Formats: sequence, C-alpha cells, structure tokens
Amino acid sequence: MRKLATTILVLVLSGMGSMAAAAAARPADQPKTMEEVVDRVIVNENHLNQEIRKYTPLVETYIQNQKPDNNLGFVPAGDKYFLGRADFSKGVNLVSLTDADTKGKKIFSGIGNFFSFAMQYLPDGFLQMIFIDTNGFDKQHYKFDYVRREFLGEVRCLVFDVTPQEKTGKGRFLGRIWVEDQGFNVVRFNGAYGGTGHASWYFHFDSWRTNAQAGLWVPSFVYSEEKDLHYALTKKLDFKAQTRLWGYNLGHAAQEQELSKILVESAVQDDTKTANDLNPVQAQRTWDRQAEENVADRLQRIGLMAPKGEVDKILETVVNNLEVTNNLDIEPEVKCRVLMTTTLESFTLGHTIVLSRGLIDVLPDEASLATVIAHELGHVVLGHRMDTTYAFFDQLLVDDKDTFRHFGFARTQAEELAASAKGVELLTNSPYKNQLANAALFLSALQVRQKQIPNLISAHLGDRVATIADLKGKVATDADQKNNPQMIAALPIGGRVKLDVWLDRLDLIKSKPVGTVAEREKMPFEVTPFMPYLTRFGVDTTKQASASSTENKPPETAAIPPSDAKPADPTKPADPAKPGDPEKP
Repeated sequence: MRKLATTILVLVLSGMGSMAAAAAARPADQPKTMEEVVDRVIVNENHLNQEIRKYTPLVETYIQNQKPDNNLGFVPAGDKYFLGRADFSKGVNLVSLTDADTKGKKIFSGIGNFFSFAMQYLPDGFLQMIFIDTNGFDKQHYKFDYVRREFLGEVRCLVFDVTPQEKTGKGRFLGRIWVEDQGFNVVRFNGAYGGTGHASWYFHFDSWRTNAQAGLWVPSFVYSEEKDLHYALTKKLDFKAQTRLWGYNLGHAAQEQELSKILVESAVQDDTKTANDLNPVQAQRTWDRQAEENVADRLQRIGLMAPKGEVDKILETVVNNLEVTNNLDIEPEVKCRVLMTTTLESFTLGHTIVLSRGLIDVLPDEASLATVIAHELGHVVLGHRMDTTYAFFDQLLVDDKDTFRHFGFARTQAEELAASAKGVELLTNSPYKNQLANAALFLSALQVRQKQIPNLISAHLGDRVATIADLKGKVATDADQKNNPQMIAALPIGGRVKLDVWLDRLDLIKSKPVGTVAEREKMPFEVTPFMPYLTRFGVDTTKQASASSTENKPPETAAIPPSDAKPADPTKPADPAKPGDPEKP
C-alpha cells in the first residue's frame, strides 16, 4: 500500500556562494584601464549581435494594460499575448505560433490604430529590446561614463551610463549597462531608445542576459513599463510587459546527455514463454501511452514542454496523495508535465496531466494546486481518452507555426462537468479537504479578474482554468481574506517557477521571505519586474533565485506551503538592426 507524501518546498536564502572563480588569475590580455574595458565591451556586444543569428529561440511577450485604483495603486485593465519563434538571420524577425495570419507583425491589434486615436503594439519592437544597438554601438556613436561596481547575484559587474553622441540619429540607446568583470560582456541594460515622435513610441525597458555557456551570455528576460504615456491629445497609456526567451539549444542538450550515460543491460531472462504477452486491454493501454508520449515528445522538441524535472515530481507527489486517500490503483501510472508558457491552462494527455508554467506560478498553496490536479485526475479516473491517432508518427510532422492549430486537447462540456464532480469527490477524501477554502479563494480571485486578463486565461492547447470554477461553489468558502491580511488569493506571474533558457529546465524559486505584505504588494495574476540572480556558467545553479520575482514578493510566493498530511516517503516513485518601434499607430 502506498503511503501519503507531502511536497516539502521551503524558503531558502541563497548566499553569495564561493567567489573562487571570480578571484581566479586573470589572463595577461585583461584590460588595464576603463578605456580598454569599454573597447572590450564594444567588441563583445557587436560579436553577440552576429552570434545571435545562429539561434531561433522561442519568444513570449505578455502585456497588461493598467488603470489606477484607489486602494491598490494600479490594476490590470486588459491584456495582450504573443508567442513566436525568432529568426535573427533575417534581422529582428518573429514567426507567430499563436496567429498564423499575422506572422508576428501586428498581433496586439485589439487596441486600435492612430486614425481611431488608439495604439497598436508590435511584437518585433519588444524583441528589439534584447539589443542595445545593432547599428553603431561604438565610441563614435556613444559616450560611456563609469559609475561603480555592483553585484548582480554572484556576478560582479562594472556599471556604465551610456548616452548617444550628438547628431547620431534617432533610435539610439540611452540608459545604463552592467558589464561582468571577467569577460566584459553586457549582462543587463536599462533605459530606452531615443526618438519618440507623434506616430511611434519607444518604451522604457530592463533587459537581462544569462550565462548559458562559457563566454556566452544570451538574452533571456525583458521587462517594460510605461506610466502616463500621452498620445492623440487626450489619450493615455499605462502598461507593464514581460518578454521571455528560451529554446536556444533545443534537442542538443538531450543528445549530449544521452551519449554521456552509462547503460547496463540486464542478463536476466524470463523462461515463461507467455508471461509477457499482452491481453487486449493491456495492448490498448500501451497504444494510448504511446500516443501521449509521442505528443509530449513533440511538444518538448519544439520547446513548448519542459523536460522532465523537479517541478514534475512535485506535481506527481500531489497526484500520489489524491490516489492513496481515494484508494485508486491507476494503470498505467499517472505522470505530470509542464508547459513552458505563461497562459493559465491545464489538460490531460491520456494518463499524463499537463499544467502550464504560468498556472503553477500563480497558485498560492498546495491545496490550490491539488484542486487543479484533482480536476484533471478526474478525467483520468473517468477514462476520458485522447486521440490515439497520435500513436502514428506521421501525425506529429507539422510545422512549428501550425502547432496550436494541429494539436488540441480541450474537453467537451459534458466531460468537464463530470471531471469537476469527480475532482470534488477526490478532494473530499484527500489530505487537502480542510484547506479547500484557500482553493475557493483562488478561484474567486480568478473569476473577479478574468475580464481584465482574458488573454492570460485563454488556453492554446487545453482548457481554461476558469472551467474548474464549478468547484468553487462546492468546496468550503469560510476563508475571509479581510480577517487575514497576509492571506494570498493568487500570486503574481513568475511567483513560483524559474526558467533555464538554455536547457529549458524549470526549477522552483528559492528566495528570502519579506515579512509583512501590504495589500498593494499581493498583485494577483499581475506582471512584475524581472530580478534574476545571475551566476556564471559552471557554478552551482541551485543557488539561483527567481528570474521573475520582485523585492516585495510576499512570503508565499517562494514555496507551496505543505498540506497538513504527515510527511512520509511515497512508495510510488516519480519519474524522476536598428531598434524597431514596439508600438505604432
């Protein structure tokens, strides 16, 4: 009989770690003056502008328009979403995965155009923010003023203010850069492009890079924000946006790891001639599993699904708790996987439960996570199958840009209602039964915000999380957030999971508690700045903190508080160019 297990996710204060690498002997050709440092920075930056052409990472931009609120400062007032693949061989170019007709040029068209006195976001403009200047980043076009030394995580940096020289044209970068002090690569830059006019606007941004390989710092995260941007005489724009890049090394990391494994084949043979024959039920189950594994493999190969890792194990522990307390013996075993995207969605691939990174990010506690998983487990228990034609390999051979049109795993309304009822039944018998008020609070918060964040909750492959709102009226709702100011209904985006942009690996955030949280700091489902804890390639990356957490993040954002189930070891193991305009009329 399997035993209950509880997910133990604790807050960890990441220390500075060993600085032995930074203190290592420097090569003889290291710069000796600040002028030489600037020369090295210029060479490296222009080299990166050329090297980046080799890569075609996935690019995701999520924008939340803001409106003032008397109690909360600013709250979401509409949103836009884009997912595409960059093609740097053709300059700053994007191929959309979410809208095949626009090819990534004008996805955010809901705001309107100049002639209707409104504005329109351009995805290419947000991607441009990963470059300082692709057309003349040198001393002829810029002046560099040294400011100070500063640590970004474990990486010591030299900080420079960068200003365009006079009469060097529009679109030049004006702001501050952080340069790591070993290879002298830019790891962060913060500012804006100059030259905003009446027909187009450049936005302020904070752009970060991570050390993916020795000497290679790749663009990873961009945060952009504007307040009180006036246009069309009486119009005003307030927004916050996050842009993430990943998938630089798709497929190659897995190949290298596979070739480095030492495989030992068993010499044991079974003398029973018929013991391994499959009966029809087993054959059907094997066929179903082949279909779901084919789809998962395809999604992972194009960068939409994370490789198996730590987060999967956490989800599978919750599944185990639900199965044990409900006396379920499901074959084949239920697995969990994670989509890389920010949009809030969940679905099942046969016996594989899939949750998006964004959904895991905003769930405030383990009971809320269990509520989402229980709904999907309801599909599994009720035998809601997927399209088994995906067991044929040719069904997977589609262009990346057609992925969302080719694959779809949303359920019928009848199946959703049945899974909701089964999910409530599973939760009622689970170790989370006394914590369901927290889950109800999450669902209520999502219901309140759904009109303001329709693109965040619009699923591309599965079902909207809003479909599990049927659970809200059937679970305990005695939690009163006003009586407990520290209770968190939902976390900001990026509140729980961090992303390795080279390996596409997802890990749980480990960051320092921040004490009392003001109501304005809770920010449910909202965009927040990126503040990654930078490390150098080859250094223990488990010390890294959130790539998307803020200094004012509430204590619950760094871990899923454990349930009231007593910790025990489960017996069921888990698998283990010139800047473009971001917005034009």
